[in-house]
Amino acid sequence: MDDVKRELESIAQTGLQEILFLTGESESRSSIEYIAAALELAKPYFANIGIEIYPANQADYEILHQAGADFITVFQESYDLKAYEYYHPYGNKRSFPYRFYAQERALNSGFRGAGFAALLGLSNFRYDALATGLHVWSTQQAFPAAELSFSVPRLRPVNGELGHFNHLVSDRDFLQIMCAYRLFVPQAQITVSSRESKEFRNAVMNICATKVSAGVQVDVGGHSASNKHRSSDQFDISDTRSVAEMHDDIQKLGLQVVYHDHIRV
Repeated sequence: MDDVKRELESIAQTGLQEILFLTGESESRSSIEYIAAALELAKPYFANIGIEIYPANQADYEILHQAGADFITVFQESYDLKAYEYYHPYGNKRSFPYRFYAQERALNSGFRGAGFAALLGLSNFRYDALATGLHVWSTQQAFPAAELSFSVPRLRPVNGELGHFNHLVSDRDFLQIMCAYRLFVPQAQITVSSRESKEFRNAVMNICATKVSAGVQVDVGGHSASNKHRSSDQFDISDTRSVAEMHDDIQKLGLQVVYHDHIRV
């Protein structure tokens, strides 16, 4: 856990008050107990703590919530059942319903918020965007006090073989989807990641986006200057702005910078 603590300290020094813990889909490599221990370490440093992990059962979500997790994000990947089965032929991730109801289990476990997303471009992006919107809307009806959010990932260049996809999303279509989300569920947040360009993110912050990342490192141990065991990047980052640079640019857009909207007591 020493490496985890060093990473947390390095990130906290940038001024960020919210952090997202990301794991792969392997419970054997990132057990609930391991994640809970990392969350406990994060509590003194951050006001908001999120997790993006493999779907878990309600009892495990209760453990993670007690350890400090406030919100959860689950990428459904695609709501097209045929596409989902094609891209997930085996393993725990193959169970579409179990993944679909992950946010509901987390909210029933005491989580304050939940995020939703399809990987736009994996299948028919209009179908997936509509299904994501309906997923958020129906969850809002069941949990009216929950803080819900959209993430809007789209297929971008990655390490390894991208393969052949027929549904890649243009900037114009991408913006249309985000505006549709904003109109359909106006209370929900919309998060745009650092995989999008600086210019695009600046533009959508003035239109519909409410949350952006900054100072992102996508390799393990990437925030700790003393860490000598950094892995290769998982994917390419387009917007490399630091937290301070993002802060200044948001203010230049005439917008208010909010680092957190929750006080841990």
